[in-house]
Amino acid sequence: MLQLPYYQAKLLALREVLMSDPAIHLIGRSFVGMSPRRDLFEEIEKMFRERVISPPISELAFGGLAIGAAIAGLRPIVDFSVSSFIFEAWPQVVNEAANALYMSGGQTSVPIVFHMLQGGTGPQHSHSPQAMLWNCPGLEIVLPSCARDVRGLLKTAVASNNPTVFIDHSSLLEIEGPVPEIDAGIPFGQADIKRPGRDVTVIATSFMVHRSLAVAYVLSSEGIDVEVVDPRTLCPFDFDTIMTSIEKTKRVIVVDECHRSCGVAAEIVARIAETGFDKLKKPIKRVSTLDAPIPYSPSLEEVVIPSERRILDAIRSMCG
Repeated sequence: MLQLPYYQAKLLALREVLMSDPAIHLIGRSFVGMSPRRDLFEEIEKMFRERVISPPISELAFGGLAIGAAIAGLRPIVDFSVSSFIFEAWPQVVNEAANALYMSGGQTSVPIVFHMLQGGTGPQHSHSPQAMLWNCPGLEIVLPSCARDVRGLLKTAVASNNPTVFIDHSSLLEIEGPVPEIDAGIPFGQADIKRPGRDVTVIATSFMVHRSLAVAYVLSSEGIDVEVVDPRTLCPFDFDTIMTSIEKTKRVIVVDECHRSCGVAAEIVARIAETGFDKLKKPIKRVSTLDAPIPYSPSLEEVVIPSERRILDAIRSMCG
């Protein structure tokens, strides 16, 4: 096993897919954020200079260009940089790419990856658009949380014939983890139990997986055994693994960085309530971002987004 930071595992996957298929192109240069990580990205850029494109700042334009290229036979990766910038290309992503297969009667596929970094700063750079995208049928949605997963899931995303939204989190980029030396990819729709436990199930996504694991470690000294389940993909969604965990623990908390109203946590809670209400000892809890714009101040931001303290309090109140 290799021990790599998240961004290096991601670049390793990018290098592997570019080497494996000349139809793969990358549009955008913010794939791993800013320097010093940018130096490693520039090495890949030099290796594949004809297939790594730096577009003008017009997400609507180069998003549409890439969709046309995908329909014509290429496999583009479109880097929107900050996740909030996908709103500039919203008509192309949700009204063109997502609908093409259905509207063509299955004759037109769009093998494209829309990539972005969640977790910016300030109200205009900090959106978590995955819940809005989940509301648009036709898109696969990927939320990796560790180095191993970003490598395996990116390779699967590029190989998919469906339009795929790939959302990384900027706070994950430097977190190290084990990565297999040879990785054929991780199938979509397979949740991962990041920590087994018996007392309460915490369903967490992206960076919130790490906060939930940190809380689980603290609570283990108090005799509370937390199971942390990472869905990894929202569409397709592995509901079976989640329900198997809930049947064991009888308690569930959902932790996600979307806003509370109509967010990812709200949808997961609704699905559990519809089919698994009779398996619960306690009402479901969710820890989400408050329904307010994300502040620029780090100290205020920590109040709005799901903090370790809020996750800790939710688990203690449920298990106490």
